[in-house]
Amino acid sequence: MELGVDEDSDAQVMLRVAAGDRKAFALLFDRYHASVARFAFRFVGDRARAEELTQDIFVKLYRNAKAYKPTAQFKTFLFRVATNHCLNEVRRGEYRVAHTPTSPADENDGGVDVMDAQAERPDEAVAGRELERAVGEALQGMSERERAAFTMCRFEGMAYRDIATALEASEAAVKSLIHRATLAVARKVEALQAGIGPERSRA
Repeated sequence: MELGVDEDSDAQVMLRVAAGDRKAFALLFDRYHASVARFAFRFVGDRARAEELTQDIFVKLYRNAKAYKPTAQFKTFLFRVATNHCLNEVRRGEYRVAHTPTSPADENDGGVDVMDAQAERPDEAVAGRELERAVGEALQGMSERERAAFTMCRFEGMAYRDIATALEASEAAVKSLIHRATLAVARKVEALQAGIGPERSRA
């Protein structure tokens, strides 16, 4: 069933891209660059390489614009392209994603943003960094498809239906992937709270 273009403003913009409107493409790039870069970073663990993958993804999007059909939300279509590209990259390369705590300046550049931006007390900042590290280690231990599904669900707020479209899987399979990934994160956080997780930071 086709999605009404009027229901998705980004789909309207993408149709303008398909018609050769470069300004429309620049609008989509500005709107989604950060999200795609964060997504790619969680696969390769290197910001420079993640940025290269992000550029590749948008080039692919532009080159195939004429084939675009608004059969799903534009964001779903974009993350389907991004997922396929990142999975292909990981499968042909040797990556071990090393997630480490990020500084506040890095939070919008691929880090796992779990820290409270309003936290001012040093103990709260330390706890935030430790929780971030625990989540990062859990991401590292996931399969690529679990990581993709969990990232789209928890960090991009996408519905199971849209994630299923992006991964070319059933909703039941997506629910299973996210369930396993969520359990992995919960185990890491429980280990942290029990004092046997990532080494506590020292002031």
